[in-house]
Amino acid sequence: MANETTQRTGLEWFSSLPACLLLLLVVLFSTSSDIHNQMLSGGEALWSGYFKLREDPSRPECNPDRSVDQAVDARVRQLQSSQQDSVTSLLGEATVDRAKVRESVENAIAQCREKHADFATLKERITPSVKAYRAVEGFIGDIIAAGLTAQPYILIAIVMICAATATLSRHHIAMRPMETRLDYTLSYTLQTIANVMLMGSSVLYRQVSHDVGAVSLEQELLHDFWIVCFAVLALASLYRLIRPPSDLIPGGDLGRAGLAVPLYTGMCLISGSYFVFIGHGAGIGVYLDKLMELSSMFLNVALYVWVGMMLKQTRLATLVFNVFRPWRLPPEALAVVAVAVAAIPTAYTGASGIFVIAAGAVIYSELRAAGARRHLALAASAMSGSLGVVLRPCLLVVIIAYLNREVTTDDLFGWGVWVFLLTAGMFLLISNTINRQSRFEPAPFGEAMPAMARELLPLVPYALVIMGVVLFYSLALDVGVDEFSAPRILPVIMLAILVYEHFAGRRRPAEGPRQPPRGFERSIRAATNDTTAEIGALLLLFGLSVSLGGVIERAELMQMFPASFDSPWTAMLLMVVVLVILGMIMDAFGAVILVSATVASMAYASGVNPIHFWMVTLVAFELGYLSPPVALNHLLTRQVVGEQEVLAAQNEGGTFYQRHERIIMPLIVMGISLLLVAFVPLMFYA
Repeated sequence: MANETTQRTGLEWFSSLPACLLLLLVVLFSTSSDIHNQMLSGGEALWSGYFKLREDPSRPECNPDRSVDQAVDARVRQLQSSQQDSVTSLLGEATVDRAKVRESVENAIAQCREKHADFATLKERITPSVKAYRAVEGFIGDIIAAGLTAQPYILIAIVMICAATATLSRHHIAMRPMETRLDYTLSYTLQTIANVMLMGSSVLYRQVSHDVGAVSLEQELLHDFWIVCFAVLALASLYRLIRPPSDLIPGGDLGRAGLAVPLYTGMCLISGSYFVFIGHGAGIGVYLDKLMELSSMFLNVALYVWVGMMLKQTRLATLVFNVFRPWRLPPEALAVVAVAVAAIPTAYTGASGIFVIAAGAVIYSELRAAGARRHLALAASAMSGSLGVVLRPCLLVVIIAYLNREVTTDDLFGWGVWVFLLTAGMFLLISNTINRQSRFEPAPFGEAMPAMARELLPLVPYALVIMGVVLFYSLALDVGVDEFSAPRILPVIMLAILVYEHFAGRRRPAEGPRQPPRGFERSIRAATNDTTAEIGALLLLFGLSVSLGGVIERAELMQMFPASFDSPWTAMLLMVVVLVILGMIMDAFGAVILVSATVASMAYASGVNPIHFWMVTLVAFELGYLSPPVALNHLLTRQVVGEQEVLAAQNEGGTFYQRHERIIMPLIVMGISLLLVAFVPLMFYA
């Protein structure tokens, strides 16, 4: 372990290690909330009325032993004095019902005695054991409060560390990698301009906030954190600009060099230029500040990516694929199995792009090991997150139901199952009919089942580890695995699996070059090294996507369309085009917010069923993420699989379809699925 620690690079010390600690801090804060809830329940079970015992009671200020007669006399005089005015003084002395006053005083004294009795009882009940218990419970409560307050700062710190890592390691998401000197110079020049623009917009927003009124200390610190974040990014891109690597190809083409500019840079330059043009230079800062309202959601994105990278360090995916190998399924059928199975974890991550970054490389490597051609493996990896966004408990669907009272999660998830079956069936049909290169000759049942059973045995310890963590959360913390708890439970599950493999690996021989490195510390380090740049590239892209959505909102582009159409068929045709385009340029969460405020009302007014509309929206978004010229999910696949594999696929010969299968097949699958989801239901209710 000591040798492993000394092998850390400077980037690991200043990037991966802080990022790992911040992610663990997020898990700790969220888990402490579960612990605190259980401690409150436990306190109530041990001491009835525990909520009253959490603090030392204050002695009542009233006097329980005061004389009733004296109190009545004083009250009567007070009432008579208050009733005296210019009118009553002319009519004579005011009258007061002494009996009612006496009854009121006696009730007040009785209540005072009850308060003193309760005070004495509470004092007696606060025993040393209660004090010790509430001290621990209060400490955990303070951790939760600190965690909630710290969430925005942790998010900015993660963005700063990880985005700077992505900048220094040339890992931002772009249409193509930097290969030539011109690619490099243009990309980092524009990145520096964009980062300076982000910093300037944050400074302007800080100034505007001061000008319009008082700013709280928390808001002040958030402004300063954003400014520091973008200053660090500007310095990182400037450093890379003046210190180019030696492996660049001389020269270059300006048109191709533009494709090497990161997507977030283009979004920043477009939205920043627009806001400056309309005299609202603080615009990007305003929309980035809105991310703080959803800080927990974006922190969950970071946790999901980390979970995926830890999964890549385990044998779990290999063992799962081993279960299906005895059937000798052709690569096309195995790809369908992989994409269908991937729908379940995708439903927990909430967005296809997140899952592609988290597990795309694992799916690609396992399909290639099973004999799948590169194009098929790349297509399956890009689509691995596209089928599960309609399944329970996808967070994206929960957000849709939250923003739109016309639909419920039960309705959306209920119809989502049918949409999943449609897209999975379409993938099965297309992958096994067009360009099928192997015969479907599965192994005999009697041969495959015993072998499959043997391959299930190595998965038993993993299942026990997973069940142990889930049962701990369920029994000890009363928390089930759902869209809200998954971000904090899944990292714990993966850490537990890595601990198991650390000890089990000492008794197991090496299993070939594809076997991940053994050792808990090395696995965590490798997973976090892969995580930091991916998180930085993804979160920065999400943030600028929200800003680009702000441009669409402020420019009132959606208001160019009519408020409603006479025919739902016409409305649906237009909405399909608009939704696919939004999927091409925005992340899922930002796009859902924009669509809820604009396109949704037009759909409802045109007679489109709300549930139908949102099913169409989800499928259209996925088609947008797979559609050129951006094709975000393909870019993310290339990001995690590696440029060499993509280039090797592009250099393969064959027909036009075979040379571009990784792009064309997902388009056919999701395109046909979208047309069926969009227009077939209209035949029954339009």
